[in-house]
Amino acid sequence: MAKRPVSTKPYSGPAGGWGSFRSVESILLQEERIATGNAVLLKQNKPGGYSCVSCSWAKPREPLPFEYCENGAKATAWEITRKRLPDDFFETHTLTELLSWSDHDLEAIGRLTRPMRLDRARDRWVPVAWEDAFREIGAELRGMDPRRTIFYASGRASLETSYIYGLFARLYGHNNLPDSSNMCHESTSVALPQAIGAPVGTVQLEDFRDTACILSFGQNVGSNSPRMLHPLQEAAKRDVPIITFNPLKERGWERFTNPQSPQEMLTLKETRISSQYHQLRAGGDIAAITGMCKALVEADDKAMAAGRAPILDHAFIQQHTHGFDSFAAWCRAQDWAELERWSGLARQAMMDAASVYGAARSAIGIYGMGLTQHKKGVENVRMLVNLLLLRGNIGKPGAGILPVRGHSNVQGQRTVGITEKPELVPMDGLAEQYGFEPPRDTGMNTVEACEAILEGRVQAFLGLGGNFLRAVPETQRMEAAWPGIRLTVQVATKLNRNHLINGEVAYLLPCLGRLEVDAQAGGEQAVTCEDTMTHIHASRGTVAPASPHLLSEPAIVAGIAKATLPPNPRVTWDEWMGDYGRIRDAIEASYPEIFKDFNRRMDEPGGFARPLAARQREWQTETGKANFLVPAGFRTDLGTDLDDPEILQLITLRSNDQFNTTIYGYDDRFRGISGTREVLLMNRADASRLGLKEGDTVSLTTAVDDNVLRQVHGLRVVPYDIPQGAVGGYYPECNPLIPLWHYAEGSKVPAAKSVPVRIRRQEARMAAE
Repeated sequence: MAKRPVSTKPYSGPAGGWGSFRSVESILLQEERIATGNAVLLKQNKPGGYSCVSCSWAKPREPLPFEYCENGAKATAWEITRKRLPDDFFETHTLTELLSWSDHDLEAIGRLTRPMRLDRARDRWVPVAWEDAFREIGAELRGMDPRRTIFYASGRASLETSYIYGLFARLYGHNNLPDSSNMCHESTSVALPQAIGAPVGTVQLEDFRDTACILSFGQNVGSNSPRMLHPLQEAAKRDVPIITFNPLKERGWERFTNPQSPQEMLTLKETRISSQYHQLRAGGDIAAITGMCKALVEADDKAMAAGRAPILDHAFIQQHTHGFDSFAAWCRAQDWAELERWSGLARQAMMDAASVYGAARSAIGIYGMGLTQHKKGVENVRMLVNLLLLRGNIGKPGAGILPVRGHSNVQGQRTVGITEKPELVPMDGLAEQYGFEPPRDTGMNTVEACEAILEGRVQAFLGLGGNFLRAVPETQRMEAAWPGIRLTVQVATKLNRNHLINGEVAYLLPCLGRLEVDAQAGGEQAVTCEDTMTHIHASRGTVAPASPHLLSEPAIVAGIAKATLPPNPRVTWDEWMGDYGRIRDAIEASYPEIFKDFNRRMDEPGGFARPLAARQREWQTETGKANFLVPAGFRTDLGTDLDDPEILQLITLRSNDQFNTTIYGYDDRFRGISGTREVLLMNRADASRLGLKEGDTVSLTTAVDDNVLRQVHGLRVVPYDIPQGAVGGYYPECNPLIPLWHYAEGSKVPAAKSVPVRIRRQEARMAAE
């Protein structure tokens, strides 16, 4: 690959603006869609159009003229590219050679067009007929113990595909259905049911119009969910205080120029987003939120003693919550010096944030993986719920908790059964509906699947999208163990690294993208997705398929299932493939409360919302109320020793030129980095103390003692506004540094936001070797 010029220069512009506009047009040009791509984008997140394949931010009832963001446009361009993997590509390149290619360069070749089987002797993929692939995969699966197979799902598959994929797994005989949620928001799925009795957020788009305060923790709006900047900007213009807690200064939470406003674009007008911005220590969220709670509780104590109006919502607390007295007593007992030490914030900063929040009639609490991907990720989320409960900020207009999901349907696939937890699936109903006995044992989540692969216990891995080996921790160990799997099957649209490392028998099955017309026996089909605010929407492809040899995801799942399972007259695979409306009928039969009148309602503007009891202040918890839950303490992460200057906490990051493991380019505009992803963001004082200067090349080593050497080499030092004691590096390049056992307690989400590392100048390392 050609060498790229590298530049690291601070970016002074806002989020959005002309930088966003140029970035969108640049990728449309790169993917040879400059003439037609903009027309396609006009249908994104619109009624009668398609749901974005990038993030799951809500689709409004009344969409903007351009209801897409920079990253959503990149995802669309990436999928509708005119580039195709050449028919002779694997005659020219072996898989071993391709392992030296970057993630970006592999996907940039273009769309996959034919199903392929691994020719291990020649180290190449070779074409195979669909019927042969299905028959051979089915024969392999029939000879295996289902409990030793893994059916993984990334977060892009539709509700229809996800439902039949989960049903296939259970008809086959297992609940091993790990998914991308296991790597990001499983901490949410564990914490929120304990606290409020619901596994998802309670905020609706209209709450942004009613809110009087917004709090954000560990979420990068500018790169990860830019369409949220529109309601944030509207709130900021109403002088709604927006209080942000994040170790790094992220441009989206600072300043925004709306690309949909000609006046703002022409005048370069910027809107201030955050009214307070607190750069807390990596892993300091529990301590920071505790400081706010302590300030509120003690201010309320004084107000009540003096006969003034209370600060806390005592009526709500008494009627709707459990555990307040214990939590309040715990808050009062905390020492401000310890809170400052563990949060990295001054007492006054926490009190200032509490004062503004305490004066607001309603508030929204937003968070991302900066809360969930820690050893105490579950406690982080519960602690934010505690803060909201103090003021009655769940179940009223303009208030609620909002986990911002990533993949476009990661939340929806859980709704229809993609989970390793049988208690979350209507097993008795499925048994009656399809005349079989579903497996009732708990399956493997992502970490447990990785452990089983490392131990040689997995016979087959089916991947419904994604780039599993790049997304999980322990990259080198996982890649070394992967060839020990007997059968690997990957459903994909483009080539990625996981397709170069395979089991003994392997298949690469190309599918239609969501933006492509899906013509079946019953005509052109629509699919459905659930957004981060639990609204369910129809999505219709609009461009011609990349190849006549592609099959849809439902057709591929059904093809494998039919070749694997004995016939069942109640499971009508062929009818389902001809008309996805019949799959939706089946979903409605399995989940009648959620999907009543599914086919009729799926085209409602803004989507139809799942019922959620917590929005009505009905608490489906063991106590029957919302629960205040006391955290165990402030030591939130492995190896957190604030007195050891040699150990720094690594925060893994995404650039604004990527979505999860998909790398669109080598620029991170908001951080001023161009031409490379091999960087290490460092506080200037830390760099100076360690004898490093800008541009030095360093290695990172995980600072744990478990007899496994975990290293990443070749990182360029970039001075950055990041708290002392923390460093930042890109995901997935830094995944090799994350021990598989370094995960959130209770959810097993990899703790990628605080990994203890040591830094060595690379020249010194090479000389020593």
